[in-house]
Amino acid sequence: MRMKIGLAQMYPKLGDIQHNLDAHLKFVEQARQQQVELVVFPELSMAGYQVQDLVPEVALKAHAQDKIFAQLLDASRQLDMVVGFVHEDERERFYIADAYLSQGEVVHIHHKLYLPTYTMFDESRYFAQGNAVRAFDTRFGRVGMLICEDFWHMSPAYVLWMDGADIFILNSASPGRGLDTEDRLSGSRWVELVNQAYGSMFTAYIIHCNRVGYEDGKVFWGGSSVVNPDGEFLIKGTYFDEALLVQDIDLNELHRTRARLPLLRDERPGLVSRELKRILDAKLSEK
Repeated sequence: MRMKIGLAQMYPKLGDIQHNLDAHLKFVEQARQQQVELVVFPELSMAGYQVQDLVPEVALKAHAQDKIFAQLLDASRQLDMVVGFVHEDERERFYIADAYLSQGEVVHIHHKLYLPTYTMFDESRYFAQGNAVRAFDTRFGRVGMLICEDFWHMSPAYVLWMDGADIFILNSASPGRGLDTEDRLSGSRWVELVNQAYGSMFTAYIIHCNRVGYEDGKVFWGGSSVVNPDGEFLIKGTYFDEALLVQDIDLNELHRTRARLPLLRDERPGLVSRELKRILDAKLSEK
């Protein structure tokens, strides 16, 4: 089975929901014209990253009664979508969230698990932490989603792998920080290494969409990519510029790689669970 992925490496306008909605719909139309079947947008693509006190104003309810969200649902009748937004739940809590939309329905919502609150980041001041990580079924197979800081921690990706995810969708609003020895942003180098490592270790497809543009002195570097189950880049996008990056993937590659490299077959989650319980029990007994 083959599928065509679109990475909508966009420049959201901070706090301007209508502008960002219009930009999403334009990307969707552009993707549709190129026969894209799944288009992935960056973290907080509907709001911009540095929302801070604007959080309640840009938050969306994830159902058709929300007039903005309803238009995203309608657009998903043309192709599947992963959209980044501020999610207001039924108890008026606010989360950094991704929604997987298909055929006018919400298939799955992921709330960001790890909220960086260090150096230039201040997310836990404005957002609630997500408290679950789940794979889910789509018409292309079983998928898992993680947002930015989530995939700097290996445990959520491992849980998704054990929960059956063969396609990992990662999105981010990753700013550039410093140059490495190759005159490349050190943040981009780290993310690219993680993406390749996850493709290799989990013998899965890694689809990553990062935003571009400027906000409050931060520059977002883009560089969106698709990594195959052998850990090789199929596409690695341009830095700093808006673009729709399109890449075909062959899901039969999962079979070929796992036949050659049976890491999933030989994995021992029971052992991991037992040893983690031992470690946690020991820590509790120390208190």
